[in-house]
Amino acid sequence: MKYLRSIFNQKNNAPRWVIFLIDLGICLVACLLAIILGYWLKFDNRTFIAAVRILPIIMLVKIFFMFYFRLYRGIIRHTSAQDGLRILYTTLSSFVALLIINGLFLIFYKEPRLLPLTVTILDFIISTFLLASLRIFVKLLYARINYQSIGEVTHYAVFGAGDAGIIVKRKLEQQRGISNKVVAFFDDNKSKISKTLEGIEILDFDDDFEGFSYKSKIEKLIIASSTITKNRKQEIIENCLNNNVNVWSVPPADKWINGELSFKQIKNVKIEDILDRDSIEMDLPAIGKQLNGKVVMVTGAAGSIGGEIVKQLLKFKVKQLIAIDSSEVNLYELDAFLSENHQKAYEKSIKIILADVCNEMKMIEIFKEYKPEFIYHAAAFKHVPLMENNPGEAIRVNVGGTKVIADLAAEFSAIKFVMVSTDKAVNPTNIMGASKRIAEIYVQSLNQSSNDKNECKYIITRFGNVLGSSGSVIPKFKKQIAEGGPITVTDPRITRYFMTIPEACQLVLEAGCMGNGGEIYVFDMGRPIKIIDLAKKMVQLSGLKLGEDIQIVYSGLRPGEKIEEELLNNHEKSLPTHHPKIMIGLANQVEYSKINKDINVLLELKRAQELIPMVAKMKEILPEFISRNSPYEALDLKVSEAV
Repeated sequence: MKYLRSIFNQKNNAPRWVIFLIDLGICLVACLLAIILGYWLKFDNRTFIAAVRILPIIMLVKIFFMFYFRLYRGIIRHTSAQDGLRILYTTLSSFVALLIINGLFLIFYKEPRLLPLTVTILDFIISTFLLASLRIFVKLLYARINYQSIGEVTHYAVFGAGDAGIIVKRKLEQQRGISNKVVAFFDDNKSKISKTLEGIEILDFDDDFEGFSYKSKIEKLIIASSTITKNRKQEIIENCLNNNVNVWSVPPADKWINGELSFKQIKNVKIEDILDRDSIEMDLPAIGKQLNGKVVMVTGAAGSIGGEIVKQLLKFKVKQLIAIDSSEVNLYELDAFLSENHQKAYEKSIKIILADVCNEMKMIEIFKEYKPEFIYHAAAFKHVPLMENNPGEAIRVNVGGTKVIADLAAEFSAIKFVMVSTDKAVNPTNIMGASKRIAEIYVQSLNQSSNDKNECKYIITRFGNVLGSSGSVIPKFKKQIAEGGPITVTDPRITRYFMTIPEACQLVLEAGCMGNGGEIYVFDMGRPIKIIDLAKKMVQLSGLKLGEDIQIVYSGLRPGEKIEEELLNNHEKSLPTHHPKIMIGLANQVEYSKINKDINVLLELKRAQELIPMVAKMKEILPEFISRNSPYEALDLKVSEAV
């Protein structure tokens, strides 16, 4: 056994000439056995001499096809179906060739056939059987020795009893130095249940997983189904986590390396897989009807939302796409992405501009040159703690920048202006949310004012946290887990809504298409998720144990932070739309002249750097703005005392 282990543990595989000689020997033995069995009752010295005389011809035929089909190429201990096909092609071609040679002998030499048909058939059957048996035997022996030499075996299950599932099983078994064993296949296809695949039973996930995983000590489940929906995938992941089974997934076949799955591509599922939802059906013809042939501008184009809006807009035949951002680094990355992946559109119709939306003179210059017809305004400062410490910047960008772009949209007769807002604008408890709500009010009032002149339609879209955006909690947790912890959660009660970036941007485009002006479109964010539960699941998905490998600590609520986010305030009602994921929030309207005057005062206070007066002015504009865990709570106290 030690000798066998030393052979199988060698890093270098057996030379190809050794495999060729072994196969040649097998073919020789198969041919002799076929002759002996074929002449069972008539085998004598004369028959033996005749057989020896024709043996070189038979072996030359087999050698030719062994080289032609490269039978020696496969690594025997990792034999696959492809190797089985090579064996079949080799032996079947040899069989046909021998039949042809037999026929030629009979036609040209008027002599008996080279070999009787019975012997030729026996040779085909025996050689196929022996060549395949050798490979299967070596593969099983290698697996057996590998398990014994390494020791503990990792038990896997595979969800998806199809081609990808079989490939995953073989990849697991081929890993050197690792003892992997697939103990079950799971599938939702009822016609496959209770059948076997490569000797392994196919089970029903819903009925059998919990009991079987406990009995068979399944440590990891690999999702290898290409037809599984996102909702179903989430159900499987949740079930696995509840049973302490780690979950891995396989990328789509089009992402395999040169058409073959690499073991390194089989990776742990991400938290995004749990929070992701089935794709949104966009009304592409309706959106295209509005956007095709138009000049479209995106502000904040290098940010998480703005960048995705730019990518989504590439699905349409816009006349020109103007991407504006003030971040040089992020804009450079967007520019590089577009030039590499959308070269034709990049050269023909995309314009990348480094500029600040608060720079009114620069914005006027851009509007004069390009005359945008559709504007998606995503430029904003969004990080709550930073804006709480820098209220002037929140006012300058979120309020002042929005005012500049919205005013120019009216002045240059744009068709639609779509503002990207946030759920933090609802009953704001922080500077960032309050600044976005003031911007919402201004945009709505401007729509009411411009409607009298039949001009630009102003639309607001409002949604919560997006997965993977800069500064969001998921990248933060990933970094903390990678560094060994601890994971910091502000409060165990805190909940948030989550949506993927593509989903949010698709809904922005859809809302922009259906809007007639003045609406606040609120997106269906699904159910709120406890941040503490999110952190625990991320620990599990990383293969770690909470309390042993990593800790969670509570850091306390940050300035301006809410326990729960809202999508509508206490005075807002909602109306449904034709899209199931989009509602219309009915907010109170404010007269344009009043909000315009208030914002001008607010911007003047910002320019004068009068911190407390500017925050007090925000609270005056928004009576519902009540600070939490913030030094500005003193202003709320003064108001309540005055009342």
